[in-house]
Amino acid sequence: MLARFLGRLIMVPLGFLLAGLAAAGVLLTLGLERLTQVFAGHGAVEGSFDVVVVVVRFVWVIASSLTLLPALGLIVVGEVARIRSPLYYIAGGGIALAAIPLLARIGQAGGFTMPATAIWQVFATAGFAGGLVYWLVAG
Repeated sequence: MLARFLGRLIMVPLGFLLAGLAAAGVLLTLGLERLTQVFAGHGAVEGSFDVVVVVVRFVWVIASSLTLLPALGLIVVGEVARIRSPLYYIAGGGIALAAIPLLARIGQAGGFTMPATAIWQVFATAGFAGGLVYWLVAG
């Protein structure tokens, strides 16, 4: 019993760290690919300095600790309820990271606008990857 508890105590933070690294890697590679498409003129918006300012500001908000809260909540609920299903962690990871663009707009002035579809796709894919890695390590 004690050995199992100590194992969970080690595997959960390790799984969270590795899942975060995997999600960040997917977010970085897919995000850079989408950003390159936009600046090359293949996206919905033509490249300009205004787009660079918006992207840098958005990345700053995303890089804050706000990104940890939904994923941490998912893991806490999964561990307390002893959920070991890969579907829970993979789908939950996608949903948790897809919520980040909405949470990033909470403090903005002006009317509420939905994030672009490409942003949702990139974040959901990164969340799916993070959920899979967490389940593989700690699930």
